[in-house]
Amino acid sequence: MDIIKRNYQALLAVAIELNSQRDTQSLWQTITEQMTKVIPWARVSVTLFDRETDGFKFYVVTTTMANVVLQRDAVIPREGSGMGWAYEHQAMHIRPRLRETQVFLEDPWYVEEGLGRIINVPLLVKKTCIGILNIGSVDSGELDPVDEEFLAQVAMQMAYAIDHVQAYEQIDRLRKQLTKENVYLTEELRFTKNLGNFVGKSQIFQQVLELARDVASTPATVLITGETGTGKELLAQAIHDWSPRKQKPMVRVNCAAFPAGLVESELFGHEKGAFTGADHRREGRFELAQDGTLFLDEIGEMPLETQAKLLRVLQDGMVDRLGGKQPIPVDVRVIAATNANLPQAVKEGKFRSDLFYRLNVFPIGIPPLRNRPEDIPLLARHFLEQSRPKLNRSFDEIEPDSLDRMIQYSWPGNVRELENVIERAMIVSKGHRLRIEQRFLTPDESDSFPSSQTTLQDVERHHIASTLASTNWQIEGPGGTAQQLGIAPSTLRSRIKKLGLQRPTRS
Repeated sequence: MDIIKRNYQALLAVAIELNSQRDTQSLWQTITEQMTKVIPWARVSVTLFDRETDGFKFYVVTTTMANVVLQRDAVIPREGSGMGWAYEHQAMHIRPRLRETQVFLEDPWYVEEGLGRIINVPLLVKKTCIGILNIGSVDSGELDPVDEEFLAQVAMQMAYAIDHVQAYEQIDRLRKQLTKENVYLTEELRFTKNLGNFVGKSQIFQQVLELARDVASTPATVLITGETGTGKELLAQAIHDWSPRKQKPMVRVNCAAFPAGLVESELFGHEKGAFTGADHRREGRFELAQDGTLFLDEIGEMPLETQAKLLRVLQDGMVDRLGGKQPIPVDVRVIAATNANLPQAVKEGKFRSDLFYRLNVFPIGIPPLRNRPEDIPLLARHFLEQSRPKLNRSFDEIEPDSLDRMIQYSWPGNVRELENVIERAMIVSKGHRLRIEQRFLTPDESDSFPSSQTTLQDVERHHIASTLASTNWQIEGPGGTAQQLGIAPSTLRSRIKKLGLQRPTRS
């Protein structure tokens, strides 16, 4: 009776310690400490069944033996092993004379360690076996029934403690994942509302949207190019929203917003202790975007070292956390954007050529606003409507001369600058008609285009579109566009068709 009482006192102490743990690492440490106290055998180890390898992986190994063959992280196959027998039969299995009779594939290793008896006890949670508790002793012989019952009780407490910790960690991971996704989904909602900023009837802009819709349904990598303020991020959001991945978040990374040393941590994540200040493990943006879309803005600013690691992810679909030992598989659609000249950066050695070609699978160039002047009135009226409730203003229309002034302007800040100008004018204008004063526009930029971005066709398109807008699209007759341009009406109509100019509709 003294032995039974002592065993159950020990069992109670083990249960209290095991069930107070909330993470796997501390649980393994506690199991190691407790097993040393309550099981006076030469070897105690805990394995968990791994379905991927169809085997048992060692997580805890405590031993007094000098020669340890089966150490932590070793894997024993289910087929042909004593652990497999205990797993399949959900029953304890004892080999009392191991040196004389070796039945299963792992038995010779135990003999090599110097053991004379081995016991496999299934770790059962209800009717599911999650692993095996292995007990080895130097002595041979049958096991005392009291000890046999004690080991079964210890295994039961251990199994439920492992199951509880795994469930707690899973819940905690899901909670953290939901918290992180909520941040990105909130941002996604904000950008989705801004999709209305895709206003424009011009042929050149409609071609961009058509390309975006074509590629959205595929997993192809997209490279969006365009000047600052043209709407690259909005187009990326549209591609995501039109894609089969739309139920998952689109995660954004501005490659120019982080110091060179932190870009890799943001993208790929890091393990605890990977660098100074890494006091906990952190998932990277690739993992956060699992099954969704990762938008890499200003990709041209990414450091060369990080470019090499990004290339590997695009090629292999595997992410290496900083300080990590095992690559992590990811399924992420990548959309990159830049306002830089990447081919030139490749020539200058500032951007990897192999990464450029990997990103440039499906390029989409967004035209600057100066190349689609016929869309300016549409955009201006759109922003007017959009800003009314926010600014508590009640403008009905934009003055014709203000529209003309905006059409003549080159918009170096593109659509974003146009939106800002409309809001600025709404704040200071009086009456019911919005007036865009010249002081709201950059003086020296309205009469010329940046030469590196301009072609002769751009100039012709802008000039004809501006004149059409100033005449309210009157083609012929006194004061009409043809007369002002000094060409025949038929020639003007031919040029309008060739340049893809379309008369804007009032919104």
